[in-house]
Amino acid sequence: MLHCNIVEAVLSVSWLTERRRALGALGTLALAGPGPWVRAAALPPQAITVAVGGGAVHPLRHLPLDIAQQLDYFRQEGLDATLQDHASDTLALHALARGQADVAAVGYEHAVQAAAAPGGGLRALVLQTRAPQLALAVSVRALPRYRDPGDLRRSRIGISAWGALDHAMACTVLAQAGLAPEEVQFIAVGDGPRAQAALRAARVHALCQPDAVLARLERQGEVRIVADARGLDASQAVFGGPMPGSCLVASPAFVQARAGRAQALVNAVVHALKWLRTAEPADVVRLVPPAGLLAERSLYFAALARVREVISPDGMMPEAGPATALRALAVLQPALAVRKGELARTYTQDFVRQARQKYGV
Repeated sequence: MLHCNIVEAVLSVSWLTERRRALGALGTLALAGPGPWVRAAALPPQAITVAVGGGAVHPLRHLPLDIAQQLDYFRQEGLDATLQDHASDTLALHALARGQADVAAVGYEHAVQAAAAPGGGLRALVLQTRAPQLALAVSVRALPRYRDPGDLRRSRIGISAWGALDHAMACTVLAQAGLAPEEVQFIAVGDGPRAQAALRAARVHALCQPDAVLARLERQGEVRIVADARGLDASQAVFGGPMPGSCLVASPAFVQARAGRAQALVNAVVHALKWLRTAEPADVVRLVPPAGLLAERSLYFAALARVREVISPDGMMPEAGPATALRALAVLQPALAVRKGELARTYTQDFVRQARQKYGV
């Protein structure tokens, strides 16, 4: 009986000692304030909306953004991200202008065009692809004896819209062959299935369109690619320098007022770019399965192989990229006036530099 009492007394003293230590530790934490993990856990995710342009007709154009969403990288950065799908870059930019989105995923050329217009312009935060992934293709049926761009004289060329980058690319290819834009007829046929239907109905003899639009036509032997800006080297040959592709843009006001959210968004995209460096095609398919214009797996894998070459390795804007984009647009708008200082304000590398440091990219 005495032995039991002694054991109980020892255990009681030991429990009291441990309790005092625990309470002392908690007291120290209370005096020091909540640690970083406590503060992070207490903060709700910050909402951010991204208007995504042309995703349906160009399924792999915003692949890094899709990967970031599927791997939950936005949530890891403290964001509650909503991706809004829009049929075109123009509609995505309208959503941005109306305040329905904070950021837009569109072609970088829109930031250059905005720099020449009143209203504050746009700023590219992170680059997704290093080429626009466009191609000029001729109808095998309409132009069976095609040899060079000179054979396009008096032909009808389908483009997505007047003033779009595919319009600029077609004019650039014609100029390299010594043809003026007035020597052909451009027809705005839209994109996706509408562009394919226009070619099959012989409304146009050629198409300048995104890769996904032409992939099935090329596979079925209906078109022949005659000018290619889908690969990195091929794009530089067409445009005479590095031509930036898709990126995330925002207004300078958003960048200034919501710098923390902008940084978190860029962090997530750069994290996705790092993942894509070593991901196998099967890994990508598992997260972003074939759909839409690339629903057929063989078309999807071929397009994926092409897009992986042009995906930015780190999200940085190439030094000569803005000037290349300005030259391309000037083919359509000779009076487009964007001074060097204004061109430099169409993008920022600051967020990407911090993201690269965080993820070792």
